[in-house]
Formats: sequence, structure tokens, C-alpha cells
Amino acid sequence: MPHPRRASKSPEAVEWDEPRMPHLTDDGPPEAFDGFDSDDDTDKDSIELELEKAVFGDGLGFHERLKQHGAAENSRVPSAVHDGTLRRTIEVEGEDDIQNIADADLFIIDAGPSTKSLQPTFAHNHETASDDAVWHDSDDDRILVSLQTNPRLRKLRDYEDEDLVNGREYTKRLRRQFERLNPVPPWAIRSRVKESSKDNQVGRRYNSEGPYSVSSGDDMSVDFEQFSATPLATLLQQPKTFLSSESKTAKGKRKLRPEVIDMQRTKDVGIAQPSAITSLDFHPHHPLLISSGPASTISLHHVAPRSPNPNPLLTSLHIHSTPLHVSIFQPPNGSKILFAGRRRYFHSWDLSSGRISKVSRVYGHQNEQKSMERFKMSPCGRWMGLVGSRRKGGGLINVLDAHTTQWVAEVRVESKGGIADFDWWGDGEGITAIGKGGEAVEWDGRQNRIVGRWVDEGAVGTTVLALGGRASGAKALGGDRWVAVGSSVGIVNVYDRKHWAFGDVPAGPKPIRALDQLTTATSHLVFSPDGQLMLMASRWKRDALRLVYKNWPTSSTPLGIITAVAFAPTSEMLAVANEQGKIRLWEVRA
Repeated sequence: MPHPRRASKSPEAVEWDEPRMPHLTDDGPPEAFDGFDSDDDTDKDSIELELEKAVFGDGLGFHERLKQHGAAENSRVPSAVHDGTLRRTIEVEGEDDIQNIADADLFIIDAGPSTKSLQPTFAHNHETASDDAVWHDSDDDRILVSLQTNPRLRKLRDYEDEDLVNGREYTKRLRRQFERLNPVPPWAIRSRVKESSKDNQVGRRYNSEGPYSVSSGDDMSVDFEQFSATPLATLLQQPKTFLSSESKTAKGKRKLRPEVIDMQRTKDVGIAQPSAITSLDFHPHHPLLISSGPASTISLHHVAPRSPNPNPLLTSLHIHSTPLHVSIFQPPNGSKILFAGRRRYFHSWDLSSGRISKVSRVYGHQNEQKSMERFKMSPCGRWMGLVGSRRKGGGLINVLDAHTTQWVAEVRVESKGGIADFDWWGDGEGITAIGKGGEAVEWDGRQNRIVGRWVDEGAVGTTVLALGGRASGAKALGGDRWVAVGSSVGIVNVYDRKHWAFGDVPAGPKPIRALDQLTTATSHLVFSPDGQLMLMASRWKRDALRLVYKNWPTSSTPLGIITAVAFAPTSEMLAVANEQGKIRLWEVRA
């Protein structure tokens, strides 16, 4: 049967025929289907209504449960929120206005029940107006951090009841705590003070009493942020101060006792590095120590064993896919750091500008210099000696100009197996080189020729050579009195060069001492700068290090497998690195 007619919602009533469902009749085929009526409101029995309410709910029940949920949430909000301390009122006139509300205003931070004040501390924009940062994250101002709930953060409070701080203030407190644990080294402060007059010319603002005068705790933290955010970078940007100031720790020449030596161990330098340390070098004027190894990372440390945070790491530089074999400060002022691995190139890090340059070839000698991992700088800083890779006819050393990296000369040693080692004369004007067969030459750079040849006595696989005792030997041969030669069996021969001269170098000199304390191949020979100590070590046996003193090292001295050694320029510090990536430090006391 047809559906009843309905009236539309418009003012004028219009009637229409509703679509009808097809149904079967006994008199003929089903009627045509004209579609469903979306407004059809069929009657539902009570069972169907209850089932629909249980599954989908109804409007009244939904609003009632929403009110109950809101009341339960408000009961968990801390009392300070109800008091208005952290309350944020949002008045929304329409549904579209919610799009203009900040995300932080849509939520309340539940700090948990507390009897202390929850009034947060904010770092406002005007407090950081003098910062050097070019960008600030606006989310830092919306984050609240509790200093009471986490025991590790309680040290950041300014007073006992302080609890909440925003993100920017939290960052500021962390930086202040770091500066308390890592105080600015004295040499960096002196450099900063000397440059303060220049800083005023470029618009840097300090207090009226001086660049480090402070009037309150907050002012101190702000001033320290300006000064010690990147202390090394600030120091390196002042080339005159960094390169020319002399070390304050240097004292008058002292004399060590010949029988016993007083070695006092200090805190280790930095933390253990991820690989063995194959190179150590002290800065010629500042208490800095550089280390590197196969991990392709150069680490620069501040040597300060008596500071609250002893011997901290200042900075590091990673070179991709370049395991480093040697890294040194360029003498005489340490203005650059030169480093190289088993590659066809080496790098130069200019500390005054921060620029890193790469030298990839020696023009005209590419075939002879396939690797630049073995090089040494002359004490005067003018020349650089590279051990060539070609061994045909002996071995050779290419001498480069340290400033232009241009090839200057070549030193050839007629020895089977190539160059074992070489060292520069004390005045930087010549080289003493030795082959693996024990044949040694004296090369004078001023004349660009060999001025003497001699053979190490009883040489069996020569490994290392070192010169020492500067200013007390033959002036014609650089002033070095001692020359030590190590071998593959651990024997170290020490020769006196005091009476050697041009044309008067003995072909078969007799060693004044033959030291046999080592039982494995000698890998390190180092003289102290004052010439009073000679260190020999072997990396092929654990704790194989000797100073030719009976009382040190002892069986309990923690040395490990020695991979690098270095004396400080004042001869008062000894650094020893091992295969575990640790740097031990000792004071040499008179």
C-alpha cells in the first residue's frame, strides 16, 4: 500500500509521493523500486532500542559520562592549580576560535601533589638579549622542569623550595653547573683579559669594573655564558695571544738526582678513547696535549692536574676514514696542528683561523711519496721531513718547506730495507737518519749534502733513533750531544757526539752505553727537552718502559702496552699512552 504523504520543512507545504519498497502480491509481479526514504522513521520495539543504546549509546548518556570524566580529571589536578597558580582560562566563543589557541594552553602539566610552592621560574627574553645565539626554540619557554622530583637536578636550585623552571632557564642552570665543574683554565683567562680592549671596540659589553666583574649570581652566570660557552674557539680566534704568550710554569733549570727519581702520578688525561693512542705531543708554550690514533679523531686536552676537574678534554676533531698515525703541534709557536695517516695526503689545522687544509701531493715526487704517515717537524718550524715510500737503492727523506709545503731537498740513505727512523738537529738545520741495516748519515740542510756517515755498532734490525742534550754537543751538527739507536732485540746504544764535526764523524763510533733493559723490539726512544732523561719503550710487551732508574717504574706501575710517549717542554711532565686508549700522566720531580 502507498506510504502516507508528508509535509516538507519549508513554509509552503508541498506534498510528494514517497518511494515505496517493492513487495510481492498474489496478483502479479513486484512493483518497481524507487529508492529508500532517508527520513523514514519506522517504529522500533523496546528490545531493539535497548540493544541500540547498549551498543551505540545515546546523546544524554554521552554528555553525562563526559561530565563525570571531567570531574574525575579535575580531582587529580594539584591544589595550586585550583588556587590559580598555574590555571590558564580559555574563553572560546566559537568552534573556529580553537584553531588560534597555542598548544601549550590546551593542556595542564600535572606536577603531582606537593606541599611546596609550584610557582615556576622563567628566563625571559630580555635576560638573553645579549646572547650570541642566532636562534632560540620557542618550545623551550613552554616546557616546565621540576627540580624537586629528580634528585640529580636539585643541585640546580637557587634556593631550597624552588621547583619549576622553564626550558630556557633549565638550559641556563645546566650551563652554569658545567662551568662550576669545569672552570676556565688560567691561560684562557689571561688571553681573554689581554683582548678585552679589542672586544670593546667591536661592541662587546662588560661591566664597568672589568670584563669579569659581577654583582650577583645571575650576572655571573650570564657573563660566564658569554665567556666559556666555547672557550677554546674564543681562544683560538685570538692568534697573537695564543701563539706568543710564554708558559708560566717554566722554571729555572733544575738538576735531577742520578740515583733515584721522584715520579708522582696525577689524574689520567681525559677518558679512555675508543682505540689505541699512537701519537702524543705537548704544546710548546701552553699546557695543552694533543692525542690521536686509529679512531681518526684528534683530541685536545688541557693539562691541569690540580684543578677541580683535572686534565679535561677541550675539543676534538674527527677525520673521516683516516686512521691517524702522527699528530703534532708545528714548532716553534704551535700555531698549527699537522696530522696524517697511511694516506697520500696530510692535513694542517690552523689554530688561529680554524681552517683545515689538505696537502695531497708532493709535486715531482708523487711516486716516491705514496704515504705521508711518517713525518717530523724541525725544531725551528721551517722544514718538514717525510719518509719516502720507495726503498730501491736504500731509502729517502723528502724535505718540504713547512709554510708553502713545496719540495726543497732529498736525503738518501744507502741501506737495505729503507729508512728506519730519523731526527732533526736541535737547531733545525740538519737531519740524522738511519737505515734498517744500521747505516746512518748526517745531512746538513745549509749545504744540502751529506757531511758524515757512520754505522751503529752491532746493529740488528735498527728500529728507532733519537737526538738529545741540545746546546751541549757539537755546534756543527746542531748542538745535540746524544744520539740513541734502538734495535729489534731491545738493545739501545747511546753515542756521545760532543766531539763530532764536519769531516770528522767517525765511521764506526763506540757507544758510551749499551742498555739492555728491554727484551723486545724498541719502539720508542725519547729524550727530555733538558737532556737529563731518556725514555725507551717497546710496544711488543706489557709494561715495557724504562727510564734507566732502579726505582721507577715498578712492577705495580700501571702502564699497559705502550703506544705513545711524550715529555712536556719543561721536562716536568711525562705522558704515556697505551693500547687501551688511556693517557697516564706523571710529574717528574727533582
